[in-house]
Amino acid sequence: MTHKLDALAPDSGDRRSAGPEHAAGPGSLDISTLEVLKSDLPAGLVVFLVALPLCLGIALASGAPLFSGLIAGIVGGLVIPLISRSPLSVSGPAAGLAAIVFTGISALGSFNVFALAVVIAGAMQLGLGIVRAGGIAHYFPSSVIKGMLTAIGVLLILKQLPHAIGLDVEEFGATSFQVGRENTFSLIARALEVIQPGAALISLGCVALLVLWDKAPSLKKLTWLPAPLVAVLGAMLANEIFQRSAPAIAVQPEHLVRLPSTDGPAGLVGALHLPDWSAVTRSDVWVLAVTLAVVASLETLLNLEAVDRLDPWRRKSPPSREMLAQGVANMTSGLLGGLPITSVIVRSSAGVNAGGRTRAVAIFHGLFLVLAVLFMAPLLTKIPLACLAAILLTTGYKLAKPKLFTDMYRLGHSQFVPFITTVLAVVLTDLLKGVAIGLVVGLAFVLRESMSRVYEVSREGQQVTIRLNKGAYFFSRGKLVSLFEELPRDTHVILDGGAAPFVDHDIADAIRDFQSSAHLRNIQVEVRGLKLAPLGSA
Repeated sequence: MTHKLDALAPDSGDRRSAGPEHAAGPGSLDISTLEVLKSDLPAGLVVFLVALPLCLGIALASGAPLFSGLIAGIVGGLVIPLISRSPLSVSGPAAGLAAIVFTGISALGSFNVFALAVVIAGAMQLGLGIVRAGGIAHYFPSSVIKGMLTAIGVLLILKQLPHAIGLDVEEFGATSFQVGRENTFSLIARALEVIQPGAALISLGCVALLVLWDKAPSLKKLTWLPAPLVAVLGAMLANEIFQRSAPAIAVQPEHLVRLPSTDGPAGLVGALHLPDWSAVTRSDVWVLAVTLAVVASLETLLNLEAVDRLDPWRRKSPPSREMLAQGVANMTSGLLGGLPITSVIVRSSAGVNAGGRTRAVAIFHGLFLVLAVLFMAPLLTKIPLACLAAILLTTGYKLAKPKLFTDMYRLGHSQFVPFITTVLAVVLTDLLKGVAIGLVVGLAFVLRESMSRVYEVSREGQQVTIRLNKGAYFFSRGKLVSLFEELPRDTHVILDGGAAPFVDHDIADAIRDFQSSAHLRNIQVEVRGLKLAPLGSA
């Protein structure tokens, strides 16, 4: 049995994606079920190891029950891949929504009411998918998307450095610049003052292993396991050795993965916070639901576009189909008392770097989360957070290599400035605010380009010819008016709009104003190729 991976499948409306169920296009790859298991099962395990502390950390940062984060991770892994056609995106609770969730829970008064808002938000996303609103992602400039990806890489490095050397005061997976009275840089400085030797040794060893694994093909032949999984196993073994032979440097329990205790499936069911349907008529619930739907949808679409850029086979994910999947998943998560879900770039990129090829990575990571909650807690609580931080450090470096900055600089200011602005804004604020700032800067460059070369001016004696050579929109009016004011007296002006595909009302008004006042400077105006209303008409 084989699966088809579309590398360069032709577009077909919204079904542009690659996936095992689609017919292969030119350059597609046939992968057997055994090969999928060989690549995606270990990659799913790596994503699970990264996702587990992230789910718990985001729940804590959101002021929500710990299980709500795990439920969102499980639903993101087991529900979304069944509907989505994104080959590599992994979904779960998102750090970018933590502030909204925290404020929402406080404002609504209980997590049960908040769960109802998540259900309603999911229904709204489902509606957006049905009307094919996902295409909005295509209107974000590539420089901003690249900037977002790079910023995530920089954030991973900055945020994981404290965890790598043993300072775990900030929740694992946090992305906001400001953390109470601390910020990203002050936490790094504080961590350097209280380095935990055991955590530092483990993280350094894991980083060295991950780097050597990529550079030495002979190491890869030793096992079919991906390097991040080998690093986790090595870190657990190293800490066990430290505990027996050098207790002073061993990583202490507060720096290991922590899981909420359960009494099996029955205990898990009892820990669920189901929606409070009696609050369905409350206006504040609906306001929060709209906020969650809009923010979660934007974050998902941005991450989806970014993940597609990481795909070695250059497959494309249909955004509207993703909105359907996210809507169903958020309704399911809310019904079970989980946090809101989005596509998440950290988990997705970890899966890509671990060699994942299909949506099976997301499914396997969801299955491992289920097993972790039910049966694997004693084993998982032996994993040092420092080794997971090392995995994310190397993932961050791959997303933010120095060469990327030089490549973007060579493309010119119109690409580099929005790119670097997005990087800095995301790092110093948060994902959505940073992208919004980058988008504004990107649009400013688009407007600047649109305003330039709108017209050409040629002079021959007392005759001045102004040719409109592209669409003339309102934002070009100021430049055109300035040109009219600078024209010398006693000239014959020919305004030729024959090559302009469009001249909007504001530009036409400016031309009529110039016509009406030109005689004061003894300027004769001849308009060609433009149909303007007669002077003096409304």
